[in-house]
Amino acid sequence: MRKLVFATNNAHKLEEIRAILGNKVEVLSLNDISCHADIPETADTLEGNAALKAQYIYEHYGLDCFADDTGLEVEALGGAPGVYSARYAGGEGHDSEANMKKLLKELEGGNDRRAQFRTVICLIEDGKEHFFEGIVKGGIIEEKRGASGFGYDPVFVPEGYEETFAEMGGEEKNRISHRARAVRQLCSYLDK
Repeated sequence: MRKLVFATNNAHKLEEIRAILGNKVEVLSLNDISCHADIPETADTLEGNAALKAQYIYEHYGLDCFADDTGLEVEALGGAPGVYSARYAGGEGHDSEANMKKLLKELEGGNDRRAQFRTVICLIEDGKEHFFEGIVKGGIIEEKRGASGFGYDPVFVPEGYEETFAEMGGEEKNRISHRARAVRQLCSYLDK
């Protein structure tokens, strides 16, 4: 079976990706290859961050790999938080609660709550980069709902649904999510 390293330390993402890819590819984590580096995400675009992470693994370990970066892009905020979604509220690490609180505060009283989640995957295979993108349009609700998922899932309702990502089961979210859409493109490419 083909092996690919997924350049992430995020256990939720790893689980999601493995569920979506099923048994088509053996997905190795950074832990599986003994990579404990804090890979910098210093680019100012999702594409740039995905490429930085994938390049790091390819250059240091010589393994085919892929990395993703995801951003929540809110219309009324000019596309913010975007590439800064994970650290929107500032501080160290990824504080989802603080990020959601800041987002809801900034949208308070506004009517335009349109938003989209966008995931970009960079695959490096035999030294060549390939990019795949998945987008889910939707909106930001006024207060958190649901307990599953992670990140902004409790405040994002995808178009055509009443539930937030956090209220959906993992199976349903994995079927329609931005990451699932990008991963399906990756799968189609890998199947060729």
